[in-house]
Amino acid sequence: MAIATFGAGCFWGVEYFFRQVDGVINATSGYMGGDNKATTYKEVKTGETGHAEVVQVEFDPEKVSYDDLLQIFWKNHNPTSLNKQGADMGTQYRSVVFFHDKTQKAEAEASKLALMKSGKWGTRQIVTEIVPAQQFHPAEDYHQDYIQKNNLPSCHIEY
Repeated sequence: MAIATFGAGCFWGVEYFFRQVDGVINATSGYMGGDNKATTYKEVKTGETGHAEVVQVEFDPEKVSYDDLLQIFWKNHNPTSLNKQGADMGTQYRSVVFFHDKTQKAEAEASKLALMKSGKWGTRQIVTEIVPAQQFHPAEDYHQDYIQKNNLPSCHIEY
């Protein structure tokens, strides 16, 4: 099994999309990218801890590639929107790929470059950060599989 971590706004929708993918073993909502103290949603939503809402994806690379996961990431949020996705605003909602090794870093950078060259976003700059993974803090239980538990539509728009 392998691990990938993505931030694309509210983690509920990000988690939902990854849970639909064959080869994804688990998708866990949480926080990464801030101070290394254990943290809570109440603290993160202030924007003062430096964390992003993320989803950590455990996947079987024999069934789904990291590049496939990157494509899902790009498709399900607006990577040109700085610190904002939909109505959610603040650095905790930033677009970010946290890479876990040199191969993931290279694949993420190549994928971002390919997206920029594709012209899909016109002249808008892709602001997605590609940075080393840090300590992952799982979100509280009530955030896990939130959309499914509450029978809600996804809160993300497919782009």
